Amino acid sequence: MLVKWIRCTVVDRRGFERGQRKWAGLLGEPGFRGQGGGWSRGRPGVAHLFAFWESRAFYDSFMARSHDRLAASQAGTFKDQHSTLFDYRFDVKTGFEPRFTETDLVRVAHCRVHEERAEHFALMQEKVWNPAMAGSPGMVRGMFGEAPGHEFLVLSMWQSAAEHGKYRAERVERLSLRAQIEADVVALTGDIVQLEPAWTV
Repeated sequence: MLVKWIRCTVVDRRGFERGQRKWAGLLGEPGFRGQGGGWSRGRPGVAHLFAFWESRAFYDSFMARSHDRLAASQAGTFKDQHSTLFDYRFDVKTGFEPRFTETDLVRVAHCRVHEERAEHFALMQEKVWNPAMAGSPGMVRGMFGEAPGHEFLVLSMWQSAAEHGKYRAERVERLSLRAQIEADVVALTGDIVQLEPAWTV
C-alpha cells in the first residue's frame, strides 16, 4: 500500500473546503483505498490530507489521467504545498485499514533518520513504540511507512484529543529513552490533525 501525505497553507478556506468535496470523485478510481484529513490543531490555516492507494502503479495511473481535473477546483486556495509518498511497512496496532471512522484526531510524526540507524529505528518502532500506542485505549489504528532517503511516517488515529493527551503525558519521555531516539533521528516534525468528516472519501 502507498500513502500520500499532503500538507499546505490554506489562503481561501471556503474555496478550499468546497474544492475538497470534489475529491469524492476518487471513489471510482482503480486502486484507490481511502482519503481523509483535516486542520492542524497547532498551526492556523494548515491542512493535512492522507490518501491511500493499493500500489504505486495505480497511483501513477491516476496522476496521469484524473488528478488535474479533480485538483482544478482548489486552484488558488492554498500555498506552500508539500507532498510525500510513503510505502506502508507495518501496522501500529493490528488490522490497519485506510478508514477515518471512529476517530476525531490523527497524530502524524515525520522522521528523518541517520542512514546507518534506519533499521534500528524501524525495529524500535515495532518493539517499543507500537506496543505502547496499541495499549492506549484511545488509539484506534495506525501505520508506519517509509520513503526513500531514510524518511519515515508514523500515522496514528485517536478517538479524541483527551485520549491522545493521556498517552503523551504518561509515556513519551520514558519511551524515547528506551528507543534511543536521539541516536537515530536527524529531524522529527509532527502535527495533530483535527479530522474534517466532510473530507473523508
